[in-house]
Order: sequence, then structure tokens, then C-alpha cells
Amino acid sequence: MRLLCSFLILSVVIPLIIFAQTAPSTKANPVIEALLKDVSAKKIEEYNLKLVSFGTRNTNSAQDDPNRGIGAARDWIYSEFQNISKDCGGCLDVQKQTFLQEKGRRVPEPINLTNVVATLKGTNDPDRVYVVSGHYDTMCGDPSDGECDAPGANDDGSGTAAVIEMARVMSKKKYDATIIFMTVAGEEQGLLGATHFAKEAKKANMNIEAMFTNDIIGGVKTFKDLPDRNTVRVFAEGVPSNETEQQANLRRSVGGENDSPARQVGRYIKEIGDLYSPSFKVSLIYRRDRYLRGGDHIPFLEEGYSAVRFTEPHEDYDHQHQNVRTENGVFYGDTPEYIDFGYIANVTKINVAALASLALAPAIPKDAGISLTRLTNDTDLKWTAGSAADIAGYEIVWRDTTSPFWTNSKFVGNVTSYTMQDMSKDNWFFGVRAVDKDGNRSPVAYPRPTR
Repeated sequence: MRLLCSFLILSVVIPLIIFAQTAPSTKANPVIEALLKDVSAKKIEEYNLKLVSFGTRNTNSAQDDPNRGIGAARDWIYSEFQNISKDCGGCLDVQKQTFLQEKGRRVPEPINLTNVVATLKGTNDPDRVYVVSGHYDTMCGDPSDGECDAPGANDDGSGTAAVIEMARVMSKKKYDATIIFMTVAGEEQGLLGATHFAKEAKKANMNIEAMFTNDIIGGVKTFKDLPDRNTVRVFAEGVPSNETEQQANLRRSVGGENDSPARQVGRYIKEIGDLYSPSFKVSLIYRRDRYLRGGDHIPFLEEGYSAVRFTEPHEDYDHQHQNVRTENGVFYGDTPEYIDFGYIANVTKINVAALASLALAPAIPKDAGISLTRLTNDTDLKWTAGSAADIAGYEIVWRDTTSPFWTNSKFVGNVTSYTMQDMSKDNWFFGVRAVDKDGNRSPVAYPRPTR
């Protein structure tokens, strides 16, 4: 009897031990924790004040003045990226991506625009790319006015400074995938720089798995006492901007309005934020962007890339897109004294944690599907195996159809199919994600019906 009891106990305990050894940890990665400690509000302030010192960075401002205008800002950003690259032994490929912008509604004459791009090439999977951007151009009341003072401390000196700081901090480590740190021009004239980059990336079949834009992340002091002060909004669209009619018909038939690739990236950022930043939260917004506004993630969405936008929870419209002036005792203008560099550092840390997690993790599983070959109350899931050498396996995630976030997960090992028994695909939303041996997880792939 004792032998029988011992056998029964072991038959239960041993599989649990094996599962615990096989399923990777969900604890914070010490490599990422070290990166976050290196993020400096002081460095961000230095970058921001330097950008403001150029007087204006309007797309139509001077390009050949060494002290004022968008050309001076462009050259300084380029040199700053080069200095960062020098410190990491030439790890960044720093380029000026220049193109001719034709005359348009906010561009009075044809003009050369330049995106400044610093690429940190991945070691094991360099063709998988993550892009993070801010726009370094500014505007006052008239977006075509290249002469007026447009300091742009918050819009978007905050995002540009954050991207430069991300490059400084993240370039000290190596990642499986490639990370592109980018500052773009022409945003205020109609997302021109980002559109050019996204279109060129599409032509080159660049495998961009996620794109972040940081725009107006200054944490304006006007709203420092509001209860949601320690949050950052992340906008993530639902129905994909590039959805075809065939894809729309499929979505309408089985659901998925809340499960676009961009929304999976948004959920990923929220999950990573909860892990690494418990006191400064991600507020995931189920919209592409704000009312009457748009950002540099939109051209990427339109080209079929997953992209999201980071923005402070409340915007002070007296201190963006304004001529610098005092009127009826009220000061207007986007100047540094109204932004909080500690807040920008917190947003930067969320970006760093999410980018590092993505670039260290395996790629998103490909060809994820729910098999319709049999009518059953089970759910048969399948996907294509990834090529990462350090992959541990895959997790199935699921949630109730009314839940905004993934609520449950199950590690199923290094397989390419799995059946969720007695769980009907009619009653749950399912997904699959890849996990490596260090516990780094990819975003979720939302499965489509397959035969």
C-alpha cells in the first residue's frame, strides 16, 4: 500500500516538476532591469534643451544655418548618434535619409527632407526589425512658417530626446533582432518623413515586426496633480488600416475587431509595463490616434506594419502649435519649463523595456491558425515553427470574448500544434506566442480560420 501511495504521489508530482522546468520564467530579465537603471532624466533634459536652442525646427526653416533651423538640428542629431556609436565601438549605422519633397499644402516650395536613422543590427535574427521614432521638426501657429520661433520642447522635442536616450542606453547591449532609432522631419506638414521611410521599407520588403512613435510625451506640468499623472497613453488600432475586403469578410464572420497585430503590440507593451514599471502605468487606448490628430505610426499601419503611438495622458494646447507670446496675461508657446523630464524618463523606460523584450525574444509565430477540419467543442491550433536556436517552445493564451486583455496562458512545449480540449473556439479568443529559454516572449499571434 505504501509503495502504491508513493507511486501515485510521484505520478502527480513528477509531471509538475517537469512542467516547471520546461516552462520559462515570467520574472523580469536582469539585462533589461540594468538598461532601465541607465535611463537618465538629466541626459534627456540636455538633449531637449539643445533641440530648443535652434529656435525653430520647422520643416521649411533654414537648412544651411549652423545655429538656427531644421538643418542645424538635423546635423546635431546626426553627430549625437555618431558619438553614441563611437562609445559602443561603432555599433550604430548612422545615416541621413534625404528625399525631395514636392510642393504641397504645407510645403510652399520643393524642399529636401531628412530622416536621421541609427541602426543597431541584431546578432542572430538581423532581418527582424523594430523601429522607434520621434519627429524633430516643429511648428508655431502656421505650419508653413519657417521663420517664426517654434521651440517644440514637447512637440516633439520630448519624443526626439527620448529616442536619442534610448539609443545611448540600448546600444550598450546586443539583441537578437535589429532596432532602428529614428528621428523624422516633416511630421507637421503631413507625416512626410515617416511616410517616406515606411514606403521605402515596404519596397525593400523590410520585416518590421513593430514600430513605436513617441510624440508629445513631455508630461506637461499643467496637469501634474491629476490622478492619472503617472500613466502614458499607448494608442493601438483595432481594424487594420490596410485590411482588404476579403480580410474584412473573414473578420466579420469570426470576430477579431479587437485583435489586430497593432493591438497585440499594444497589449504586449502594457504587459511589459506592468512587469517593469509597477508605479508608472501604460494606459492602452483602443484607437488609432486622438480626435482630429495623427502621428508617424499611421504611415506604417497603412503599409501593413504593426505600429503604436505613445502620448501623455493630457495635452496642454496653450503650449503646442502656438506662436511664442503673452496675451491677456497668458503665456503661449511650447517651451521647456512646461515639461517634466522625469516623466519623459519614465516613458523612455517603458519604451526601452518593450523594445529590449521584443528584440531579445523570438519572432512572432507565423501562420497561426484555428483548424476547421473537424466540428468539435475542442479548439485545434497550429502554427509554423520559428527558426530561433534558443527557442523553448510556445504558449497558448486565451481570454473571454468580452475581455480586453489576455487572461490565461499555457506553455505547450516546442510543438507546432495543440488542442485545447473542451474549450470551444466559439466561446473564447485564442492566441499563440513564442518563448525562448530565458523566458523572453514574443507578442501574440492571433490565429485565423484554416482548413
